[in-house]
Amino acid sequence: MASATETQTVGANGYDLVAYQTVSKAVPGDTSHAAYLNGTTYLFSTVENKATFEADPAKYLPAFGGYCAMGIAMGKKLPVDPTAFKVVDGTLYLNLNSNVQKIWFKDIPGNIEKALDNWADIKGTNPADL
Repeated sequence: MASATETQTVGANGYDLVAYQTVSKAVPGDTSHAAYLNGTTYLFSTVENKATFEADPAKYLPAFGGYCAMGIAMGKKLPVDPTAFKVVDGTLYLNLNSNVQKIWFKDIPGNIEKALDNWADIKGTNPADL
């Protein structure tokens, strides 16, 4: 049981991280198929997807701690719409919404490069401080 000062985080807004890569869809997870990793609960649509994730979580975790990829490219930590996603070279990138995603799509390699550069500096920074 969590203490009064602890909070529980649900990763990817409760969407199945494995499904993004296996069926190329944003599939809502189910609380009966939950995995816990580093203070975050991840939900999966099937017991098989949960087992797949548990066997190799790094393969399925979203880039930039699950923050908006375009936001990170701009030096901001923004929340995401789990249906605004793209898997690039085996990495899941999430975006704030479909409008931001359209901007991100205009230069995916360039935006990933900017985001990777920024992530090193802002990874441990509170989003409100950016």
